[in-house]
Order: sequence, then structure tokens, then C-alpha cells
Amino acid sequence: MPSVALRDTSGREVDVAKLGGLTILFCYPRTGAPGETITEDWNAIPGARGCTPQACSFRDEIAELRKLGVKNVFGLSSQDSPYQAEAKERLHLPYELLSDAELTYAKALKLPTFEWKDKTLVKRLALAIEDAKIIYVWYPVFPPDSNAKEVVKWLADKK
Repeated sequence: MPSVALRDTSGREVDVAKLGGLTILFCYPRTGAPGETITEDWNAIPGARGCTPQACSFRDEIAELRKLGVKNVFGLSSQDSPYQAEAKERLHLPYELLSDAELTYAKALKLPTFEWKDKTLVKRLALAIEDAKIIYVWYPVFPPDSNAKEVVKWLADKK
């Protein structure tokens, strides 16, 4: 696991490689801004749509994830921290979002990406990381709103 410090929505620097215990890190392309119209070109990209439902699924399953031993939950996108902070507040997310605006983490892990307009975005996936080792990968993730339930099922089956 590469050591890369990323800013979270509370302003802290977080290096997932230095966290102990079990971490779930889900990656998503981008959340839409309030009032933003979703365009047909976005909808035409396989797997692009569904970032808000994915984030909300982890919000809704947070208590179960904690019961199953998850110490940390983070969402990661290439959006900047102020943009993510607005989404965290609006969606009432009980976990932090990590900004990989320079794609440093995505490049270090060789995460799958795609181009949209003038941006490189991370494809939707989730990682289970324990003591700096990736122990499970969910990719591709579809439908996005069931990602957290898939993680819960995997954790429960693992027990």
C-alpha cells in the first residue's frame, strides 16, 4: 500500500497506509453539485452515474460496518475538499471524504480512471484495507447503491 497523504473534509491529512485496523475506502467519479443538471454524455458513460446513492449507502450501513469491525470508512474522488465538504454536509455523511485532486493516490495504486470533458476521474470501486494491505476489491460496482450492502455481506461471511 503506497503511503500518500490526502486531505479530508475536516481539513486533516489522512494516509490510509498508516491507519491500523480495517478500513473501507470507496472510490467514486464525482458527486453532482446542487442544481446541477446531469447531462446525456455523463449518463452515457458506463458506471458514471450513482455517486450520491453509493455514498448514501455507506451512510445508511455505517452502524453495521462498525459492528463488523470496520474502524474507518472513507469516500475518495478527485474533487477538491471544499466541494466534498459541501456534499458531506448536504448528504449527512458520518464519515470523511478524501480528495485526490492530483490523482496521486489513484496513480500510485493504478486505480482505473476515465476521461470526461477535461477531467480524469476515478472509476467506481471499493477496497477493504487492513493494516496497510488491500484484502478485498469490489470492481466493478453496480448498482452503486448496493455497494455498502455487498461490503457488509462480505464482512459477515468472513466472520
